[in-house]
Amino acid sequence: MLIASLRPIIMQNTKSHNFNYIILKLSIVIIIIFSTKLLFANDAFYAKGYIVKDLKLNLNWLRCTVGQVWNNDTCEGTAIKLTMDDAKAAIKIAEEQLGGKWRLPNRKELENLVCMHCGKVKINKKYFPNTPYEPFWTGEKNEWSKNFFWSVNFFTGHTFGRFPGRIPNFVRLIKVE
Repeated sequence: MLIASLRPIIMQNTKSHNFNYIILKLSIVIIIIFSTKLLFANDAFYAKGYIVKDLKLNLNWLRCTVGQVWNNDTCEGTAIKLTMDDAKAAIKIAEEQLGGKWRLPNRKELENLVCMHCGKVKINKKYFPNTPYEPFWTGEKNEWSKNFFWSVNFFTGHTFGRFPGRIPNFVRLIKVE
């Protein structure tokens, strides 16, 4: 009689145990999927010489920061900080020396380069070696404060809209297709 009265409780616990087990398995699968996405979100690049093709956004990035040159499979020289006016001049120089049309990235494009698991510098060094871990300009104005431009900081991986164009920051250019 005691065993018979425990049967509904045992069955209820078994169903509850099975349900919890299923939830646990689903949670593990979800964690694996999102972990994989985070690990490989920054691996959608193809490097060829001084250009990196961003396969996710279909962009061609200049591999080195303005001021550096591509040599012996790395970026050599000293990256320089530019004001927005200087960045416009650098774009003209890139067009003369490298050919094609070049521009500053917008906020979303530059944010796509952020790699939070990449160590001190929040960018994949395999594709963008010797990148300074400081803010980089976007060509996008802060819509809430028109005198300020958006920048992406490769030390923190965060985006800020607090720099006026007269403040120098680093620059990485995109080739227009």
